[in-house]
Amino acid sequence: MQSLSNRKKVIEQKPMNFWERMYLPAIAKGLGITIRHFFKKIPTVKYPEEKRPYSKNFRGQHSLKRDEQGRERCTACGLCALSCPAEAITMTAAERKKGEESLYREEKYAAVYEINMLRCIFCGLCEEACPKEAIYLDGPHVTAEYLRKDFIYGKDKLVEPSFDITKLIQDKTS
Repeated sequence: MQSLSNRKKVIEQKPMNFWERMYLPAIAKGLGITIRHFFKKIPTVKYPEEKRPYSKNFRGQHSLKRDEQGRERCTACGLCALSCPAEAITMTAAERKKGEESLYREEKYAAVYEINMLRCIFCGLCEEACPKEAIYLDGPHVTAEYLRKDFIYGKDKLVEPSFDITKLIQDKTS
């Protein structure tokens, strides 16, 4: 049968010489590569004493942000949960009651907000989908745990701590 391109490739199989049959040059070449690796600098970082530098686009642990008045930004719209390909985010919405205006900035807020870190693939789509800029992947590494239930992060681990802006202004002026 002829090939479609009418080009034939003739393959010659040369017989091996004495040294090639002994495999000594190949063994010496492999040992040379191994010995060279003994004298290279070790790229290991001795973590916790040394911290390696991270790139600008490092995606760490999730954090739910607050606004300038210390109120939670999340309005429980559910866009982060819908955009998550791993379906790691679950939330339950609730209505804000009287007297909670200082806690939540909108009438609707996330009463329960949970991320299953075992399912999360740190893609950053939740961060991009949020219209209120409430969730960011700017925290440290996710810590190691022993139980599966400890990898379900609720609002207690995700919401950044509140701060008093007036106290900060008073400290700068004094």
